[in-house]
Amino acid sequence: MNQLKNKKFMKALNIIGCSLFMLLSGTSCTSLLDQNPQGIISSGDLNSPERAEQMVNAAYSFCGQNHFNKQFGMPYEEGSVRGGEAYKGGSGTNDNSERNLWETFTYMQPTTTGDLDNLWWVHYVGVGRVHDAMRRIQALTTDEYPLRDQRLAELRFLRGHIYMYMKLCFKFFPWIDENTPTDMYDKVSNDELTDQELWNKLIDDFRCGVSDLPEKQDEVGRPTRFAAKAYLAKALLFAAYEQDEKNNVVNINKDKLTEVASLCKDIIDHSGKQLVTDFADNFLCETENNSESIWAIQYSANNDESPIGRNNSWLVYPINNEYGCCGFLQPSVNMMNSYKTVNGVPDFENFNKGETLDNKEAFSKLPMDPRLMHTACVPDMPWKYNPEYIMEKSWARTPEVYGYSMSQKLLVLPTCDCFRKTNPFMGSGLNWDVLRLDEIMLWRAEALIQLNENLSEALSLINQIRNRAATSTDRLKFADGTPTGNFDVKPYIPGENCPALSQEFAMQALQWERHLEFATEGKWFFDLVRWGIADKYMNDYFAVEKTRRSYMKDAKFTKNRDEYFPIPQTQINYVKGLYKQNYGWE
Repeated sequence: MNQLKNKKFMKALNIIGCSLFMLLSGTSCTSLLDQNPQGIISSGDLNSPERAEQMVNAAYSFCGQNHFNKQFGMPYEEGSVRGGEAYKGGSGTNDNSERNLWETFTYMQPTTTGDLDNLWWVHYVGVGRVHDAMRRIQALTTDEYPLRDQRLAELRFLRGHIYMYMKLCFKFFPWIDENTPTDMYDKVSNDELTDQELWNKLIDDFRCGVSDLPEKQDEVGRPTRFAAKAYLAKALLFAAYEQDEKNNVVNINKDKLTEVASLCKDIIDHSGKQLVTDFADNFLCETENNSESIWAIQYSANNDESPIGRNNSWLVYPINNEYGCCGFLQPSVNMMNSYKTVNGVPDFENFNKGETLDNKEAFSKLPMDPRLMHTACVPDMPWKYNPEYIMEKSWARTPEVYGYSMSQKLLVLPTCDCFRKTNPFMGSGLNWDVLRLDEIMLWRAEALIQLNENLSEALSLINQIRNRAATSTDRLKFADGTPTGNFDVKPYIPGENCPALSQEFAMQALQWERHLEFATEGKWFFDLVRWGIADKYMNDYFAVEKTRRSYMKDAKFTKNRDEYFPIPQTQINYVKGLYKQNYGWE
């Protein structure tokens, strides 16, 4: 099969998996597919290689679950809004009001967790699909089902992907696996395993993928051995920053970091992956599943025989005639200022002082990193690489609260074949890259820096990312061909445009590069927690941003509490108090 055919095949899993799940459970996947089933498949009828394969597809399909307050595993609010990269947005603080509490960390009590309860629930629905497929496959022999071991490894990979979200957001959660009887689900507590024991469970799932997955997959969307190595490196990296019961980082495990460095080098050297020439190619439908993408959730428009496909990013689009809703995830002034440069490198000390980098005039005169233009847009600037399509002030839904900036990475042009309106919302078939090579390169750099080994290689990896950013300007032009910003990005040259190379400086450069490369992609807050600097960073952020956005006047990050969400009270009630509430929320 060619790549396009494979992509359509994998996206077709959405409708196949959804239909099968409906027939099995009598429930619907989305309101648009809420039709009376024509028949019921008994559980026993599914214990065949053909049906087992369909149940695997059903598990894959749920990775694209996209209801706006039950979104599955795509944590741009959890990781970016809570990290100060973006304001919640929408029609005001009362629009999805619980998300305003996430942004400002002003919970009154952990019972205020309706959206969190939805997110907890939807991820366990995904786990349920994985385990149902695993149990059916385990009942078959390899003679009956030659793909048995590979499919089990794929399912453990998917479970690791789901539980990674739970680990980053909640720290402690009940580890339910395929061997847990369904009538015992509410008897498994969230404190049966320690913090590190939970990490080890995720690590074991990804090690299975390294062992049993092929280096290449014929069908786009299935993880490869290198994808498993990448996710294993991520789990090991986070686990290496060992925390005490109060969420303080108390030790950095060098053995885990050594393995992270080795895994990432293997991916860089042997996966065949390479950085795309233009950063923009990571955020366009026509260039998805590219040479940089290691594993992506396959979204779709309507090329998979379903009415509208499986769209993403419903709430992020601007308010205008071509789009219409809903104006969430608006880049913060702080984040946009982070792209200022001095002598081609970040303005570490003074980036958030003086003129703000959030308007067309500032773009034209302040030296800046072009990745800002790939991430955000403001009035009078070209929208999503189209110099004839200019953003207007009227596109911002509530500028008096959140300003005029709008996100771009997750969005597509209204003229794109992958764009779909599903009134009152809209979305697209743009994939979500869960794992990309740029991140693997920065993980290796981080491991080397924390090990204080080969700092020159670590800086070289960072500089490769910076060099790609410097050349990613071909699409950043006005209609007359002039650049849309005063772009000035250079590699770090110790002793010239930055201090002499040291572990302290290298770590600062690494942290800054992650911020610039992945802004609004839902990663930053989890980075801050991993490094043990969330309290200082967020309270410094609030001290300035509350002078720019009045709704933040009471915002405050509470150390030893806000590193993680509270366990949803509804879930605690459901298990009659079996779950232990997270530290600081008792």
